[in-house]
Amino acid sequence: MYCANCGKEIDDKAVVCPYCGVATGKTYTNNKTTENNTIAIVGFIFAFLMPLVGLICSIIGINRSTELNGKGKGLALAGIIISIVAMVAYVIYMIAMIATVVMTA
Repeated sequence: MYCANCGKEIDDKAVVCPYCGVATGKTYTNNKTTENNTIAIVGFIFAFLMPLVGLICSIIGINRSTELNGKGKGLALAGIIISIVAMVAYVIYMIAMIATVVMTA
């Protein structure tokens, strides 16, 4: 496109002419999404409180991160890992408690 004031060729996306400084009449809009991956945050928090719920939410969050250009992927992955570790620790704890009860009876 050409500047209406000085007539020089400028970029089509220019808001102001770089040669004369006159506004082109176009406005700049930022099309980046500000949406967050809330389910990944929920999954990470629930990974500590209720590991099964945290695992489910984190899996949904990691799948949703592809739609949001990777937002929340790391948090969702951490939620998955923490949930699995917590569930394994819980199972080991329960086996140890049952073994203790059986041996003392």
